[in-house]
Amino acid sequence: MPGLAVAFDQHPGIWRGSELTRGCPGIASGFAALDAELPGGGWPCGVLTEILPQHEGIGELRILGPALAQLAAQGKFIAWIAPPYLPYAPALAVAGIALERVLIVKTAKDGDSLWAAEQALRTAACGGVLAWPRRIGYTQLRRLQLAAEGSRCLALLFRPSEAAREPTPAALRIALATSAGGLALSILKRRGAPLSRPIFLPALSAPPLAAGSHPSPRDYAHVVDSPAPAAAAAGSLSARLALA
Repeated sequence: MPGLAVAFDQHPGIWRGSELTRGCPGIASGFAALDAELPGGGWPCGVLTEILPQHEGIGELRILGPALAQLAAQGKFIAWIAPPYLPYAPALAVAGIALERVLIVKTAKDGDSLWAAEQALRTAACGGVLAWPRRIGYTQLRRLQLAAEGSRCLALLFRPSEAAREPTPAALRIALATSAGGLALSILKRRGAPLSRPIFLPALSAPPLAAGSHPSPRDYAHVVDSPAPAAAAAGSLSARLALA
């Protein structure tokens, strides 16, 4: 039945492997070249995204700033689970991220980080969850992916570049490297056609965002590029989220 075949082919729920998924609209990254290559036209919510920087402070949070500011403006908490360095509060404020919406959680063990990330993903109070696990296996990644699927959160996991050799259930995986003074993003995995070329974002002039840092090309616009350890959360995660 040719007519039925045409109607079936045009159904909005049908996705071709050569196309980007059309799912729910993503949160605009603020970078047109990046949004054009992300399924949904921005950072996806309700799935797990892995970001693999060449080294900490390379600019992994600069590319997330506009999206985090949007979430904070909506009155959502942004949970930072075991960040390696203390985010620089004045720079976060300049970026439009309301400080009262930032929740920093310090953990002693990877198991605690996983628990905290899952709890944050399962509450409607959080619009974004950023986690830095020291070591994490596929089973734990799967748990986070399932928790993300049951939420509307922007779920972001920061892992070392070596993790690119390991399998992942994450829907999106992006590697970051420096290039000509800017940032090169390689999309290693996405729901849609593969992208063979990196996305280049030129360096942006901005005040240093790291606590105690001094202006240098490497320090510009990097939130976690700091020698100071992350501060402990004020109160427990559960207590803070209960107040939302």
